Amino acid sequence: MCGICGIMAIGSGLGSGDISLLETMTDTMAHRGPNDRGTWAEGPVGFGHRRLSVIDLSSAGHQPMGNEDGAVMMTYNGEVYNFRELKAKHRLEEKGHVFKSLTDSEVIIHLFEELGPAIAAELSGMFALAIWDRKTGMLHLMRDRYGIKPLFYQQDGAYFRFGSEIKAIIADARVPRHPSLQALHDFLTLNYVPDQQTAFEGIHEVPPGHVLSVAPDGTTTLTRYWDLDFTASDAITEEEAVAESFRLMDESLARHLIADVPVGIFLSGGLDSSTLVALMSKQTNARLHTYSVGFEDDSFNELPYARIVAEHFKTAHREVIVTADMVRELLPKSIAFIDEPYGDGSAIPTYCVSELAKDEVVVVLSGEGGDEVFAGYDTYAAYKTYRMARRVPGFIRNGIIAPLAQLLPVSDKKLSFEFKLKRFLGGLDLPPEEAHLWWRIVLTEAQKFGMYSDRVRKELDAQPTVRHFRERFARCGADEVLSRLMYIDSTLFLPDDLMIKNDRMTMAHSLEARVPFTDPELTGYLGRVPPALKMKNGRKKHLMRRAMEGHLPQAILDKKKVGLEMPYSRWLKTDLADMVHHYLGEERMRKLDIFRPEAVKQLVDEHMASKRDHGRALWGMLNFSMWHEMYIE
Repeated sequence: MCGICGIMAIGSGLGSGDISLLETMTDTMAHRGPNDRGTWAEGPVGFGHRRLSVIDLSSAGHQPMGNEDGAVMMTYNGEVYNFRELKAKHRLEEKGHVFKSLTDSEVIIHLFEELGPAIAAELSGMFALAIWDRKTGMLHLMRDRYGIKPLFYQQDGAYFRFGSEIKAIIADARVPRHPSLQALHDFLTLNYVPDQQTAFEGIHEVPPGHVLSVAPDGTTTLTRYWDLDFTASDAITEEEAVAESFRLMDESLARHLIADVPVGIFLSGGLDSSTLVALMSKQTNARLHTYSVGFEDDSFNELPYARIVAEHFKTAHREVIVTADMVRELLPKSIAFIDEPYGDGSAIPTYCVSELAKDEVVVVLSGEGGDEVFAGYDTYAAYKTYRMARRVPGFIRNGIIAPLAQLLPVSDKKLSFEFKLKRFLGGLDLPPEEAHLWWRIVLTEAQKFGMYSDRVRKELDAQPTVRHFRERFARCGADEVLSRLMYIDSTLFLPDDLMIKNDRMTMAHSLEARVPFTDPELTGYLGRVPPALKMKNGRKKHLMRRAMEGHLPQAILDKKKVGLEMPYSRWLKTDLADMVHHYLGEERMRKLDIFRPEAVKQLVDEHMASKRDHGRALWGMLNFSMWHEMYIE
């Protein structure tokens, strides 16, 4: 894996200061590519590259890379698994293209000579790349279908800048550092920054499945080259879907093992990662390397299940226990690698397990995407119950059941009955796409506005966060509501939350993380499978469980989903309470002038007294306050 960056002067050539800046931008991402570095500049454009060698470890893979006469130049981050097939399919050598390496990079460059920006739709894998076409004077930025690899950009009247990480862009002192209030507004609801926004005003992200083209005069054109299709086919039977799911998972795993370096697996103990171990054990005679993370709190700890899998397949298994003291030390580091506030509690555990793996392997397989494609989230099961529960008269639901639920004591346990019941009841009077948000919501629109300072209230012309869910729900077009909910998660939660921590926390240790469950052949097929087969009789991941019967221990097939998360609700009351009082205390809040100190104090006091569980909200706000101090102040 690699880090890429670049700068394009609008209507003029790069100056000597710009070329010097390009060197600085490149070196901000040394952790993404410790094996090699390179820069290139010509006329109005300059590229930078940091290389992590995975395929063709020789110097022939040096980037930025160009074609024979340098008319096409590229800086590229990723792995395209079908590059050999594309080379043969388009008869690139027969057409006179000269190859000097065995890399996928060189195939992409010569393919661009044949097809132009349309190559994006042909590439199967994870990638973020920039191509300069001297003949047209156009710069093209491309990002993979699921946003596995990041690609940020910023533009003003004089320059267009881009990078794998925001830190490469803000290395240019001419780029202003102002927090985006709309992004903050969305972050407080989701604990991640969604869609094309970033936490920085004026810095954006190329959306997954798109090509962004920049003309010599700075005009930009954004083109979608792919979208997930959930048009179901009633002709697909359950037996066919089970067999085809296994075949496609197995073939995807084989493609994701293409590497000239050691490959390991992040093993959570859940069904997705355990499936990867089972499939990989079929395809290699070498002993597998697995890495797991756990906690002292049993409700958050999946290590016993990871050990069942590791023992069953006789893997070389290593574990790390994440503690509150580790979180205290690592929170600033994780923010520094992400460059944005990020409230998903899986980031630091992923950082720790990546550190565990880095000395033994260069590539790790990860199970992200399995829940989205096979219907594994509790929110999908909640929708099934939601349809039945809405038949209960409102006066019974809201006048009797809901008040009784509020009497349940607040629990710090992972996905406690109290937490799930209160959330579920609160979403019953909402349309399905809004209920889908409600079941995951951190702070409501009313809660957010009640917390903002007078300055922010005056400056913020906020659009409600639910707009992201409504837009995707409508765009999907599937007949079945469950498919539309899966589409929301595949195009919002997966790229904007899960892929963030997966990329940044692994690249912090110069590891390449691959996600076989995002293979387009697998996701394309399962998009056509009727949702009733994916969640048969309320059983989440029904097809995957059936496909893996006889391949995994029964305890794993029967296991309920837990998900990687930290027990921060409890830690914020105890081990990390001093951090809460410092970063969310009255003095800090007045200096920040974003939140009303008294409103934040009420949130903190209620949590500390266990009157309400505000752990997710406080963790996100703690991340934001620390990020603001590090990047804005």
